[in-house]
Amino acid sequence: MRVLWLWLAGLLLWSLAVTSGGGGMSEFKLYSSAFGEGEEIPVKYTCEGEDVSPPLMWRGVPEGAQSLVLIVDDPDAPDPAAPRMTWVHWLIYNLPARDGGLPEAVSEAELPGGALLGINDFHRTRYGGPCPPIGRHRYFFKLYALDKVLPDLRQPDKPRLLREMEGHVLAETHLMGTYQKKRR
Repeated sequence: MRVLWLWLAGLLLWSLAVTSGGGGMSEFKLYSSAFGEGEEIPVKYTCEGEDVSPPLMWRGVPEGAQSLVLIVDDPDAPDPAAPRMTWVHWLIYNLPARDGGLPEAVSEAELPGGALLGINDFHRTRYGGPCPPIGRHRYFFKLYALDKVLPDLRQPDKPRLLREMEGHVLAETHLMGTYQKKRR
C-alpha cells in the first residue's frame, strides 16, 4: 500500500511539473492576455475594430525545436452552419524556437529576426482579423514547433507552408477564440 501511495505522489508531482513549467518539462502552450481559450476575441482585433493582431505568448517550446510556425485560420467560413472552406488570417514562419511571443499590433518590422510572412486569404501578409459574414466563427491560432528552419518560401500560402512543414513538426498547440459581428 505504501508503494502505491509513493507512486501516486510521484505521479502527482510529475503532473504538476508538466503543467506548471517546472523542471524543464513544461507543456507547449499558446495563450493571449486579450482572450482565453474558447472566449470571444475582443472587437479591437477584428475588422470592426482596429484590425490589429492580439498579443500572443508561448512557453514550453520542445527541446530540439529549430523554428516555430504560427497559422491563424477560421474553419467556419463562410457560414458556421454550412462551412465550405478554412479562411486563413495570418501566416508567420521561422519564429525563433524559444519561449516568447508577439506584442499586440506587431508589424513586419517588429517580428523577431529571421521570421517570415506568408500570404493570407485577404491576399496580404499582415494579420487580418475576424470578419465573419454570418454567425459566430471559431478562430484557431495554431503554433507548431519544427525540427528545422524553413527556407525563404517567398510569401507562401498555407498549402505550400504545410507541405514544407510536413515531417518536421515536433509539437503543436493552439488557442481558439470566437467572434460574431456586432453590426450588419
